[in-house]
Amino acid sequence: MAAIRRRALMLAAPGLALPFAARGQGAWPDRPIRWINPGPAGGAGDVMSRLAGDRLSAKLGQPVVVENRPGAGTNIGMTAVARSAPDGYTLGLASIASHAANKWLYPNMPFDPEKDFAAVGMIALVPNIVVVPPSIPPKTLQEFVAWAKGLGRPLNFGSVGIGSSQHLAAAQFGQITGIEIIHAPYNQAGQMNTDLIEARLDVLFQSISAVASMAQAGRMRPIAVSGPDRVPAFPDLPTMREQGVDVTTTGWFGLATPAGVPEPILARLDETLAASLGEEDLRQRIAAGGSVPTIMRRAEFARFMAEQSEKMGAIIRASGARLQ
Repeated sequence: MAAIRRRALMLAAPGLALPFAARGQGAWPDRPIRWINPGPAGGAGDVMSRLAGDRLSAKLGQPVVVENRPGAGTNIGMTAVARSAPDGYTLGLASIASHAANKWLYPNMPFDPEKDFAAVGMIALVPNIVVVPPSIPPKTLQEFVAWAKGLGRPLNFGSVGIGSSQHLAAAQFGQITGIEIIHAPYNQAGQMNTDLIEARLDVLFQSISAVASMAQAGRMRPIAVSGPDRVPAFPDLPTMREQGVDVTTTGWFGLATPAGVPEPILARLDETLAASLGEEDLRQRIAAGGSVPTIMRRAEFARFMAEQSEKMGAIIRASGARLQ
């Protein structure tokens, strides 16, 4: 009997030696998938996660459950993604913060954004608009630059945090124009918007969804788009580049998994995400929030994130920004 048991264990050993993901990938997905948003509930990342996650759920035949894990500039949530089993049942919302800026801001990163994740694809670009108080004279970006240079003091601007696309666009603006700017990070976007309206701040590079209604009502004045192209929400608003200041820093959201997810699962996620973003209804819902739905497949998205990291690194080094 002992010999029979030893024989059975020897026959089973090759299967036991296989990685967990390889043993369990045949029927993927056969249970709910967790989608970690490393931002707060109700934020832009939460909304984007639910819009895209619902479509993935419908196409994959399993629930995609969004879990908000905010904190440390997206590091808490994305650390949870990186340390999850590479079995295809944990996805994460990659962004300019997690995969481009944070490695240059934090001296002790809990993960390597290039080695600890596998890219799946882009979901959307998230351009910001440049808004100023309606009480100041400038009505265009060129007028604002001239006004700022004649102030005799630094410009004050706010953002939702160091390393955000808002902060980085403003930092790049200061570097290009030679205008000294002082950054005020805010925990609440509502208070930041109020401070701009009441001219306690001079300028915001704010997300479109956060200020569109106020800008359209005349409570703040939009003067430029910080992304590379004009946006549907403000089709007549020129970009900063069009107005002679080559700032193209824009936010973005994409999908990533822990490193080591089996190739067939990554390929299916890639195909499913691209197919979802090709549907007009989803594109319209993303665009309604001020973002630009963007299909970018795995290899291209990986290259894009690496290029963004180098670009953000140069901006951050020049700004001197650093977090503990």
